[in-house]
Amino acid sequence: MKVKYIAWISSLILIVGMSCTSGEQPRVGDELPSDGASKKILIVYLSRTNNTKAVAEMIQAQMGGKLVALELANPYPADYRTTVDQVAQENASGFLPPLATKIDSIDQYDLIFLGFPTWGMQLPPPIKSFLAQYNLAGKTIAPFNTNAGYGIGSTFEQVKTLASRSVVLEGFSTRGGIERDGVLFVMEGGREVKVRGEVAAWLGKLRVK
Repeated sequence: MKVKYIAWISSLILIVGMSCTSGEQPRVGDELPSDGASKKILIVYLSRTNNTKAVAEMIQAQMGGKLVALELANPYPADYRTTVDQVAQENASGFLPPLATKIDSIDQYDLIFLGFPTWGMQLPPPIKSFLAQYNLAGKTIAPFNTNAGYGIGSTFEQVKTLASRSVVLEGFSTRGGIERDGVLFVMEGGREVKVRGEVAAWLGKLRVK
């Protein structure tokens, strides 16, 4: 276990050194305290149709860490079109919806996996709320995304902008449901097996496995 832990630390330090986007080099040695790597991983996700949740659970199964679902103080309407219109208004006005979810002692986490669907080719407003609410300076963020086939839009770039004092790693994206067409949860059967393999390959590429 000691050898594996040292290798994990060495890999994360290498990632931090190579991937810093803020122009401010983190201090080597501050990445992980000595009380166990898995306790220092936080997996935060927003999921409307449970596809992003499924990916978050795949990450947790391979990495460990604490899994947290973002919930709103005032949830979005169940009706898809009403929610689309509300999100468009929030994006246009810059409104950040209040979160019901509270994360205690976020300072203890060093590596944050941040998951979300693509909404209107942007980050969902609740994810913007999370990035505005918590001080993530010096932390490493690994974004992951599900979408209806139109891709990530500006989501990963927005994470870099809104978390400019964090190290943002290469993100992961996969196709989820298409709520507009009534296609909701798809992470099952052969699709689930395929995505699980893609997640494992992504984690391996990040060298944090």
